[in-house]
Amino acid sequence: MITLTELKCLADAQSSYHILKPWWDVFWYYITLIMLLVAVLAGALQLTQSRVLCCLPCKVEFDNHCAVPWDILKASVNTSSDPGTPLPLPLRIQNDLHRQQYSYIDAVCYEKQLHWFAKFFPYLVLLHTLIFAACSNFWLHYPSTSSRLEHFVAILHKCFDSPWTTRALSETVAEQSVRPLTLSKSKVLLSSSGCSAEVDSNKQSLPYPQPGLESAGIESPTSSVLDKKEGEQAKAIFEKVKRFRLHVEQKDIIYRVYLKQIIVKVILFVLIITYVPYFLTYITLEIDCSVDVQAFTGYKRYQCVYSLAEIFKVLASFYVILVILYGLTSSYSLWWMLRSSLKQYSFEALREKSNYSDIPDVKNDFAFILHLADQYDPLYSKRFSIFLSEVSENKLKQINLNNEWTVEKLKSKLVKNSQDKIELHLFMLNGLPDNVFELTEIEVLSLELIPEVKLPSAVSQLVNLKELHVYHSSLVVDHPALAFLEENLKILRLKFTEMGKIPRWVFHLKNLKELYLSGCVLPEQVSTMQLEGFQDLKNLRTLYLKSSISRIPQVITDLLPSLQKLSLDNEGSKLVVLNNLKKMVNLKSLELISCDLERIPHSIFSLNNLHELNLKENNLKTVEEIISFQHLQNLSCLKLWHNNIAYIPAQIGALSNLEQLSLDHNNIENLPLQLFLCTKLHYLDLSYNHLTFIPEEIQYLSNLQYFAVTNNNIEMLPDGLFQCKKLQCLLLGKNSLMSLSPHVGELSNLTHLELIGNYLETLPPELEGCQSLKRSCLIVEENLLNTLPPPVTERLQTCLDKC
Repeated sequence: MITLTELKCLADAQSSYHILKPWWDVFWYYITLIMLLVAVLAGALQLTQSRVLCCLPCKVEFDNHCAVPWDILKASVNTSSDPGTPLPLPLRIQNDLHRQQYSYIDAVCYEKQLHWFAKFFPYLVLLHTLIFAACSNFWLHYPSTSSRLEHFVAILHKCFDSPWTTRALSETVAEQSVRPLTLSKSKVLLSSSGCSAEVDSNKQSLPYPQPGLESAGIESPTSSVLDKKEGEQAKAIFEKVKRFRLHVEQKDIIYRVYLKQIIVKVILFVLIITYVPYFLTYITLEIDCSVDVQAFTGYKRYQCVYSLAEIFKVLASFYVILVILYGLTSSYSLWWMLRSSLKQYSFEALREKSNYSDIPDVKNDFAFILHLADQYDPLYSKRFSIFLSEVSENKLKQINLNNEWTVEKLKSKLVKNSQDKIELHLFMLNGLPDNVFELTEIEVLSLELIPEVKLPSAVSQLVNLKELHVYHSSLVVDHPALAFLEENLKILRLKFTEMGKIPRWVFHLKNLKELYLSGCVLPEQVSTMQLEGFQDLKNLRTLYLKSSISRIPQVITDLLPSLQKLSLDNEGSKLVVLNNLKKMVNLKSLELISCDLERIPHSIFSLNNLHELNLKENNLKTVEEIISFQHLQNLSCLKLWHNNIAYIPAQIGALSNLEQLSLDHNNIENLPLQLFLCTKLHYLDLSYNHLTFIPEEIQYLSNLQYFAVTNNNIEMLPDGLFQCKKLQCLLLGKNSLMSLSPHVGELSNLTHLELIGNYLETLPPELEGCQSLKRSCLIVEENLLNTLPPPVTERLQTCLDKC
């Protein structure tokens, strides 16, 4: 037994599809109901009549018909002129049959003589009505279409109920009302994704309060903020709409099923209108019944009356009119489907009237469903379109982001970086929370893996902001924000996932001093705008470019002559042309990293102001050109690390001003004695080579503070090493040392000592003389610590300061 709850659910399920039924579907529904009433009424009349056919016996036949007195008199008049013709006498009709015989004759005549259309008219109407009803509802219950329709209706109802829909539409009305009252200001929208940015002042709306709204007496769009629950619900609707569009937009199953059922209706209409009016003439009141049952009743011919003939004629005529109306409506719907482009739905009119200009056109089944909804009420499509707009979604994300990232939560993310600056690092968010601009103490803002970052005018509240890091994120900068960054930003770091051009807004930062670009290619044919852009960076002193290029871009060497530090990380690609480096006469620091260089470029020797040279991770096997470095009187730091250098030329001794030398991660086996003529060296790294000994002449490096020979094959340390009294960091790990000289205690300034990975059996007690050495900075095996005297061990254990 079906309960009331089940009936209510069934009724709700049927009523939920009303938005997908255009006016002709509603018209079909009512015509179908009337047809059903006609069938029920005709059937009821037929079933309730005890005698549908009433027959009387015919005693006299005349002209092959049952004769009546009037027929006999008429015939006598016609034959009275012939006296030889006998006239039939008028007979008195007597119906002297038994009741059972009348019932028998009625039944036989009903079956034998009554036309089938007169007998089965109610059932034909019922059958036609059921077919029409089935055709009207087939697409709502067909497995391939019902699931999509049910999903669409469910999403559409949620779109209607969502507070975000009402808020978005009210924003549109408010902005359209305020737009004539506010001045049109150009807004610079520049994307850091490598694509050219555009200037837009009308189409892209700001997700921040605008001062013109309050003055016009209209509430700012951001003043009505959704709560967290409502925001999450709207976010879920956006995701459902995306998945539904991806699933439905690729197919046109609903369109084809709906078209087929209309075609079936039109065909059925043609069939009905063809045969029903024809057979309507067979419904007559009087029926001449000739049945060979004379053995039972004594009569052969009977005259019958069909009692339902007149009312059936009226019902049949009315039914024909209904079928005509149904058919005309079906023909119109078929014409509508074939005439209209129902496989594409354009929101062009809505885009013109609203501020959501990015609403995309939809295709196939998605478009067809929206066309049907439009026939019911265009407001449905309008509300649904809010959840197709990326602008709308971004605004919602911004509100949810603000609800999640409160000022207190953001303050907990503030840290001091290695440069002792207050930094806020935001990672993998949906955007930039507005509450960030309340933290005025921020000096470094780091944004990583954030798909869309918008810097509004509110960024001007960060009065201490000097450094900006944007890693794998797209950046949109408003004009007021750009003006603030132009005056205050000193350091900019940009890292891109995809390669492209440098964003144009970078060239507006005229006070920028350091620019770090990673993953951004400067093409060989640089646009005029980029040339002019670099020329505007007059205060730029440091440029770091990590990319894969074949030559140093001319835009750098020609338009940045005042550059003081240039760092190129070519990621292993070969850097071919370097002659244009000669133009950069003011360069003080040059880094050519992973440029696949086989020799030191000669153009470097023209840079008279060069202080530091870094040639890390190239393919240098020989450095014979090192003698030419003597022309660089200011060169104090030389880094030839991570190469394939086998030996050091003796001419290195000519570099008398050298203070730092990095030769680690090479194939060096011997050290030339001339190396120790560089008496200004305070940093010397020879780690990860093939050295077997250290010359005694190392004692001449009286300014040496850092000395590293980690991962070599050294078996013994010279006593001259311990004459370097200024030595603070001594790295001897992973060698072949058998013992450590007691003279190590003479290094009173030693703060870091690494001995791990050798063959030492004991540690000299003279380590007590290294008063600056801490336990945490003594890198050695634990068992060797037990060989030290207890006073030395206790002193090391009680001081746990970090290096």
